[in-house]
Amino acid sequence: MKTGKKTVRKKAEKKETPAKHTPKVHKKPPVKKKQAVVTEEKKEVVKPETLPQKKILLEGTENVKQLSEKTGIPSADIIKYFFSLGFMVTLNQSPGKENLKKVCESNGFTVEFQKPESMIEKKVSKEEKKLLIPRAPVVTIMGHVDHGKTTILDTIRKSRVAEKEHGLITQKIGAYKVELGEKGSIVFLDTPGHESFTAMRARGALITDIVVLVVAADEGVKPQTVEAINHAKSANVPIVVAINKIDKPNLNLDRVKKQLTEYALVPEEWGGDTVFVNVSGLTGAGINELLEMLVLMGEMLELKASPEGEAEGVVIESFIDRARGPIINVLVREGMLKTGDIFITGEVRGKVRAIIDDWNRKIDIAGPSTPVEILGANGVAVPGEKFQVVKSEKVARQLLEERVTGHIQKETGVKKVTLEDIYKEIQKGEVKKLNLIIKTDYVGSVDAIKNIIDKIPDSEVKVSIIHSETGAISESDVLLASASNAVIVGFNVPLTQQVEEMAEKEGVEIRTYKIIYELAEDIAKAVEGMLEPTEQEILSGQASVKKVFHLSDKSTIAGCFVLNGKMIRNSVAKVIRGGSIIFQGTILNLKRFKETVKEVKENTECGIQIDKFTDFQIGDIIQSYIKTKVVKKL
Repeated sequence: MKTGKKTVRKKAEKKETPAKHTPKVHKKPPVKKKQAVVTEEKKEVVKPETLPQKKILLEGTENVKQLSEKTGIPSADIIKYFFSLGFMVTLNQSPGKENLKKVCESNGFTVEFQKPESMIEKKVSKEEKKLLIPRAPVVTIMGHVDHGKTTILDTIRKSRVAEKEHGLITQKIGAYKVELGEKGSIVFLDTPGHESFTAMRARGALITDIVVLVVAADEGVKPQTVEAINHAKSANVPIVVAINKIDKPNLNLDRVKKQLTEYALVPEEWGGDTVFVNVSGLTGAGINELLEMLVLMGEMLELKASPEGEAEGVVIESFIDRARGPIINVLVREGMLKTGDIFITGEVRGKVRAIIDDWNRKIDIAGPSTPVEILGANGVAVPGEKFQVVKSEKVARQLLEERVTGHIQKETGVKKVTLEDIYKEIQKGEVKKLNLIIKTDYVGSVDAIKNIIDKIPDSEVKVSIIHSETGAISESDVLLASASNAVIVGFNVPLTQQVEEMAEKEGVEIRTYKIIYELAEDIAKAVEGMLEPTEQEILSGQASVKKVFHLSDKSTIAGCFVLNGKMIRNSVAKVIRGGSIIFQGTILNLKRFKETVKEVKENTECGIQIDKFTDFQIGDIIQSYIKTKVVKKL
């Protein structure tokens, strides 16, 4: 066939040449037919790589029909192309970014994928910074069970209802706003308990600005009190202590304060920096003072947000209502949320059909630090997910497609935490400390483990025990470990299947031990693995200089005999004379007879050339060293 094509071309060329001089050739029909054949033949031999490159901008989510419309490639050809690759696609199916790129490039296109507008990093200008306004602090109440957390929240809620006009009811949406007139306002997360607080943070959505730690005046510090303190400190959130139940007789408030000083919560009147407020959730005593202190602390934190632009927030709760469909409860953090906005959260998207505030009123807009209920989602969202308004449904579809297909790693993605893998994070400069949660059978065991860990040098790596107590490993421990990038260590404690499953889901490592020295050894090994490795030189071989050769290019070769080990080309070379190192450089060349080799072994002759050194003497010892990184030991 190729021969036939070449013959046709040659004949055509011969016919075309005289055409320039003899116009009569154009009148002959045979010439026209052959010219037509030539054109067809040329079209057939054109290869894709020789096609002119045309640039095309794609979103990466196009289906076959949309790709055909944008490129002009027939849909049937696109489907046929993918079939040749071994898989079927339909007109309304998107083959994904990589496959879109392949089919376009095979048809002479240079592909560029546009970045979703909402994923472009926002840079706040100086003008925009001036537009930032103070926002209400978001407060979570935490503490031991039965110390009065719910009672305090109910008292605040009742006083709030009493101030509103008759007929209004509070809408339970996971958060509510308390207005204090000219003094300001506070948003309370209606999720008392450290589990909900930590679950939010574990998903990457730390929305709490202040934690109120409730401690009963008649009971003092209890296990869950300590756990709540550790959770709040791990999140680096300021703590306000509310000593509750002051209405009870024969109380010793100083005893409670003294207990809390052991956890670095020292009252201001004792020279510390922690705000303490005495309250009674039952009678309401001290509640107004607590609210005023929270507003004041919010001002000191200088919490600000932009009331302009597309809204951003965090999902507090989500569920399906039989009558209204999927409902998402959101705390707006930035911007202004409006009816009709297109939004995306996790793998859920939608259009805001209605906004309902925490008083069950339908509103059109919601600004920063406003808890609202939103209708219009296409599914149930995950609490803790980022809620984001985007410019169009097209952008929402694109973001959702990329998240579903795994091209964008979700912000709420699980971070694997193990003693082995944590070293990789150290290498990236992300971690310089090892966080531990310790659970033991007896209090004495906790102290023993702490004493062992305290003996580990922390000049480079800090071992931090963020929480320790007696008892079984719980789901709350797993959430705290997930949120704090910590490893859970258990000593003689049980581990339930439910906790194991949760740890696997959250990507948290749990290690249990029966011998305390094994526990200490593993922690020490982990820290050693996290220490910056040092570079060491390891002796690979030695050679003795038997003869010196001076070459015409002014270089010098030492004729040597390898005494032990092996000499390696490009390794570190040390020249020893009279027991002292007289030069250190690099083995530039290593020869065996006339051939250049990588290494020469023991009891073998060779020629050695060292970079920038020519002063060899018979009897010199040349040592070959290889550099390697060695993990430091404690």
